[in-house]
Amino acid sequence: MLAFDPGYERLGVAVLEREGSKEKLIYSDCIRTDAKLPFSDRLGLLGAAAEALIEKFSPDAIAIEEVYFENNAKTATKVARVAGMLSYISSRSKLPLFEYTPLEVKVAVTGYGKSDKSAVSMMVQKLVLIPKKARLDDEMDAIAIGITCLASSSANRV
Repeated sequence: MLAFDPGYERLGVAVLEREGSKEKLIYSDCIRTDAKLPFSDRLGLLGAAAEALIEKFSPDAIAIEEVYFENNAKTATKVARVAGMLSYISSRSKLPLFEYTPLEVKVAVTGYGKSDKSAVSMMVQKLVLIPKKARLDDEMDAIAIGITCLASSSANRV
């Protein structure tokens, strides 16, 4: 399964699979776009990267985090447009799409809905073997979204 943490400056991505009763990380990264580019170009680059990941890894499903912002409507709108583009790619690729709220991800990974990013990151590292390298929050969030999807009963019906 292919998981995304939607963003237009940084798009967190993770490919995971279930191996027995455990989740296994196959690939993760953070796809970055140049702030100097027009938003439409950034969206195009992110879409092309998502399609390339689908082509390379042949996932059986896509999972994304639902967009939720309290403060900055302009940022939320652009992130929502990235999520919409990912939803479209999922549909066009005939892959089921699973969406999770930040609360659902926190509960699935840590067991507590008010966990902070460091608690989520710490639990992700306990749940899956992650090769040592510096990782941005967006990448760790994508891994957490993938763990949530693999643990979800609805995703297991795929």
